[in-house]
Amino acid sequence: MIQFRDIVTPVDCVMTEETTLKEAVAIMKVKKWNLLPITDENRNIKGVFTRSRLYQMILDRVSLETPIKAYIKKETGAIKIDTPYTQIEELVKTSKAGTGVVLDEEDKVIGLLTKTEMVMALLKSANTLKEQLETILTHSNMGVLMTDEHFQIIYANQSFSHITGRPVASVLSQQLGDLFPNFPIEHQGHYHDETYQSILHFSSYETVNHKQGKIILFQDISEIEKMAEELETVKKLKLTIETTLEHAYDGILMTDDRNIITMVSPPLLELFNLEKKEVLHQDVGRVLPQLRLENVFKSETAEVSDFKERKGIKYIVHRIPIKKDGKVIGAIGKVMFRQLNEVSELFQKLQKAESKASFYHQQLQKSESARFTWDHILSEYPYMDKLKKSAAKAAKGRSTVLIRGESGTGKELFAHAIHNSSARSDGKFVIVNCAAIPEDLLESEFFGYEEGAFTGANRRGKVGKFDLANGGTLFLDEIGDMSITLQAKLLRVLQEREFYRVGGNERIKVDVRIIAATNRELEKMVKEGKFREDLYYRLNVISLNIPPLRERVQDVEYLKNKLMIELNAMLGTSITGMSSKAEAALYQYDWPGNVRELRNVLERAMTFAEHGNIQVEDLPDYLTSMLPDQVVIPVSLAENAELGAIKMAMRQANGNKAQAARLLGISRSGLYEKLKKYQDSLQSV
Repeated sequence: MIQFRDIVTPVDCVMTEETTLKEAVAIMKVKKWNLLPITDENRNIKGVFTRSRLYQMILDRVSLETPIKAYIKKETGAIKIDTPYTQIEELVKTSKAGTGVVLDEEDKVIGLLTKTEMVMALLKSANTLKEQLETILTHSNMGVLMTDEHFQIIYANQSFSHITGRPVASVLSQQLGDLFPNFPIEHQGHYHDETYQSILHFSSYETVNHKQGKIILFQDISEIEKMAEELETVKKLKLTIETTLEHAYDGILMTDDRNIITMVSPPLLELFNLEKKEVLHQDVGRVLPQLRLENVFKSETAEVSDFKERKGIKYIVHRIPIKKDGKVIGAIGKVMFRQLNEVSELFQKLQKAESKASFYHQQLQKSESARFTWDHILSEYPYMDKLKKSAAKAAKGRSTVLIRGESGTGKELFAHAIHNSSARSDGKFVIVNCAAIPEDLLESEFFGYEEGAFTGANRRGKVGKFDLANGGTLFLDEIGDMSITLQAKLLRVLQEREFYRVGGNERIKVDVRIIAATNRELEKMVKEGKFREDLYYRLNVISLNIPPLRERVQDVEYLKNKLMIELNAMLGTSITGMSSKAEAALYQYDWPGNVRELRNVLERAMTFAEHGNIQVEDLPDYLTSMLPDQVVIPVSLAENAELGAIKMAMRQANGNKAQAARLLGISRSGLYEKLKKYQDSLQSV
């Protein structure tokens, strides 16, 4: 809105009755003014010297040095600077004078107002209003349609196009009645239109020809219904809060950001012997200073007072800040006074429960330790012995270890053993199965969360796995199943050794060694964009590849004997052996589930065995379905296992004996001896 002061021309010189004609002409020429305000030495108005009076002095042939006193016009038509702008507009419309004198609040001359300046100001104001109106109409959710006095459409906005489905360009210059024959054109007010599911608002306006044009506003009913639903929701929420306060067991009150009480419960009024009208909409510091609720606006944290007393009744005050975008916008005061002795007893019970929880937590901490060593990794395969030695060397350092292998090969055993033989063996060994935890919970499991971080969060927050593993080892099993989003956050922790809890702002530093395991082809996943390349290289510092059981056939018999001893003790069975046909079934099977599957098969067979020995019928059907009816075993079981390993190594090495010897972990001469021994059986290799 234009201010009157903005269009006033300042008067920066003083003209008095003694000003000469020559001086007056000079000022009018330089300033281009049509009149001069004549004042005394204190700038009090005495009259005006107009251009017509100047012409009169020239016609009277007076000297240029003649004072203008005799030609001054006493009627000034002065305007006060604090005159409302609307009155100024009206004055300009009706006044015959082209220029007016402007006085300040003390009636001192401060400037001039010309019609030209007023017109230019009005023109600028009109253009500004036009731009503002066009911006509003362009971004309005309400459709706008405007016609001239002949009902020809002269304006439509994009919201109109969205509501009606008619492009703006297609309706301009069209007759309103032709496009919308069902519209009540002469109607004034509201009209419900079913076709466009809108409320139409009809109104008229005066055109530049002083005729009547039409403005039609289209308001989408769905938006009105949505606002009504939201309003109803707010009303229900307010009613729910008020009902809760009415039936609250303890005294509760709420304040806004100015510490004015907005809600109060009856128990609080009863305790302090107050009426609701005395408290509501009052400053809490004035009516209930003993609550000291203003404290939370300074501390911005919840706090509990010491015991207070009123009329022999003890009470405590729980002060809680209400925050929005990190700023305190109000406070809740909860006054607990009813049966505080019972609360005290409950508190003592809570302390006992917390003591128990602390004890169980300590036990849990003890359980978060590695249970297996290198002795638990059973194998007679030479490569496995070499792999264990390499892993033991890796355990002495701090580098990240990536353990790769099929499911059931013993990746977790290696992780336990690496931790137990490392300098961190006294620290915790924390396991996270990335495939078993839902993706939306994985981040909070890793990093923990602060109190109130999300709906359903634990009231006291939660410590994450990185926190638990601080100073120890974190084993990330099935790392290939982690989402891309979490991979990025994990990468930052590996690089910076720090993280933020979910919902928290505090940077947490940790000292954790990472051991990861996967049965997936990470290189392929990197190429497909399913696994971050930078994280892959960060994890793949030391890589251990555990071979599947089908590549170390000689381990089947060895593991079978070791596992049967362990399972006899666990199951309480007395299984002493296995029939030759059952053993043949074990050796001809590929074991896609590896050692884990072998253990499960043996546990099932030993449970079903009835004669002290495992028979072929005690094995699962899928294991025996491919077994021939007549089984001929040309060599001993140990030799059969050794023969199978040699065949597998030769196939993997594509017949290269030196490479096959390296795979078997034996010398080249040792391999030649074995090839000669099994010459007849190896003709097919």
